[in-house]
Amino acid sequence: MDMMETFRQTYLEESFEGLDVMEAGLLELPPGEPDNEKINEIFRAAHSIKGGSGTFGFTEIIDFTHVLETLLDEMRDGRRLVTQEANDVMLQAVDVLRDMMTRLQNHEPIDEERAAEVQADLERILGSSSDEEASSEAEEVVEAESTVEPQVQVGGTWKIELLPEPELLQTGNEPIRIFRELETLGSLNAIVDDSELPDLDALDPEKLYLKWNLELSGDNIQEDDIREVFEWIDGDGAQIIYHPPSVEQSEAPAMESVSEPVTKTEAPAVEPPAKPAPVKKAVAAKAAAPKQDSSIRVDLSKIDQMVNLVGELVITQSMLSQFGEQAEQGGDNTDWIDKLKEGLTHLERHTRDLQESVMNIRMLPVSFAFNRMPRIVHDVSQKLGKSIDLVMEGEGTELDKTMLEALTDPLVHIVRNSIDHGIEAPDVREAAGKPRTGRVKMAAFHQGGNILIQITDDGAGINSERVYQKAVEKGVVEEGQHMSEQEIVDLIFHPGFSTADVVSDISGRGVGMDVVRRNIRGLGGSVEVKTEQGKGSVFTIRLPLTLAILDGQLAKVGSETYVFPLVSIVESIQVDKSLVKGIAGQAELYKLRDQYIPVIRLHEKLGIKDARTDLESGLLVVVEDNGERAGIFVDDLLGQQQVVIKSLENNYMKVNSIAGATILGDGTVSLILDISETLSSHKGSGLQHNAA
Repeated sequence: MDMMETFRQTYLEESFEGLDVMEAGLLELPPGEPDNEKINEIFRAAHSIKGGSGTFGFTEIIDFTHVLETLLDEMRDGRRLVTQEANDVMLQAVDVLRDMMTRLQNHEPIDEERAAEVQADLERILGSSSDEEASSEAEEVVEAESTVEPQVQVGGTWKIELLPEPELLQTGNEPIRIFRELETLGSLNAIVDDSELPDLDALDPEKLYLKWNLELSGDNIQEDDIREVFEWIDGDGAQIIYHPPSVEQSEAPAMESVSEPVTKTEAPAVEPPAKPAPVKKAVAAKAAAPKQDSSIRVDLSKIDQMVNLVGELVITQSMLSQFGEQAEQGGDNTDWIDKLKEGLTHLERHTRDLQESVMNIRMLPVSFAFNRMPRIVHDVSQKLGKSIDLVMEGEGTELDKTMLEALTDPLVHIVRNSIDHGIEAPDVREAAGKPRTGRVKMAAFHQGGNILIQITDDGAGINSERVYQKAVEKGVVEEGQHMSEQEIVDLIFHPGFSTADVVSDISGRGVGMDVVRRNIRGLGGSVEVKTEQGKGSVFTIRLPLTLAILDGQLAKVGSETYVFPLVSIVESIQVDKSLVKGIAGQAELYKLRDQYIPVIRLHEKLGIKDARTDLESGLLVVVEDNGERAGIFVDDLLGQQQVVIKSLENNYMKVNSIAGATILGDGTVSLILDISETLSSHKGSGLQHNAA
């Protein structure tokens, strides 16, 4: 059962990739004459999803995908033009399939009502044809009766010889899955021929030695449906010999002066479409069923590199073992000490290389997050009546998988806001001397030890005066309060802030940009915006390469050791008391050159009793987050080292101002400071003191 669950999970993950292919293809499919190459790509993805679903009994996916396949098949055969309406409904069908699979992955019941609605829309499009077309098709049927060889395609028993190539299994095809798919068409009787099965000692487990004689019976079996089941292996992995039912088996329609069965033509059916088959609800799992773990596909070269490094570690370990034996023997020979130091140096280098190699396995290209954006742009621009050109650069830039998953929602928020608030309507752009089509550019690149992601639009920019007035109206700032241009623009990240006059399903509810900043900070990153009136805006997201390891600065506070993320530290200084100023006895400021920065006493914030309290006896660690600086008072600074981050929230609970924990070289546990939260909470308490 565990193995079957693994296969089930693999199928679902591969199906999600197939849905991405379908969505990308549909977004690039222009109305009019079908692009056969693109249609075939979409059809193959849909067919693979449908074929695999039969293996696991996902009949709701089979029923739903079959209708979508039929529509694509008519476009592929040139019987139907691509229309915007059909394209939109097929995109909705992709959304439904994605939702179905997500629920099946989590062992939850599917949204039966939503699936039935979209399936009905697909059926309606399939059945849409004018009276003229219907009349023309009827004439073609009558004319074809005298020119086309008769084929009995409904009723009776089909006999099929399945003669697989020995290498069929190595291509990922499985006869049992084919049989299960055939069983959805009628009653199946499979007779195996094992005459070519070798003795056990000569058997190759990767080869297929069996053949089958199949009998498929039913009242309404279409030849195309049977051939579709064998499409992927027929002639390229297996030989399929079809024996249609005889005329005596088939029930020919009663027609005057026609003795031959009615011949099928390539024209679409004249009859109205059948009522959509109800989508079956997936059986809800027991409450105790765990949510499936996610997996990741890894390039084989990364695995090979890691295996080589493990081999180097084994060699180093063997070398160190010999030194241990020499140490036990004692004596005056101390040559082994120098060799031991050399061995430890090798061990350190190999361990560091192995660490980087293992971390590299978790790295995925940002295209995994970027690939959702064409659909977002398509949907939002259609709703707003805007024309948008989306440009993406640096999709191959790699980022930690966990960060990529958490990054998707913030990117969606920014892109939607760029289209809604940033890009003007086509007429407005034209009047301003701009192209009618707006431009949104997404770029990812390395800078230092970080990843930068920039979202740029060529819209109207952020109206700082309007932002300021809205902030005054909402009580975010006081009227007349002096603020720089950048400080005003940064107000868009304030919780609940929005400049939209009308609330829609796209924007205007005041939830979005504050969530973006909070989520990015949760990843150990930052987000900032630069704007220019009439020319557009640039949102820059700065992220560490990974959440698992960070370069840290160890600091002593009382008997405790804390870790400062090295990327947040500007400098550390000894305190000159003459430069310390107080505000109404509530807060301390330190004059650092020409700037006053707040002083945060870490021992007070974290409740440490045995720490130093005299500022001159300790050090100020100057940190920066989103352009704001502060001096955090500690007893002393220790060494710098890379630390492996362990989640405190998952293993214990959320602790304010703490981002996680790590285990130091001596085995003790040290907490990692959340600089962003430490600064924001101190700023909030300072505002409360001032208000008092």
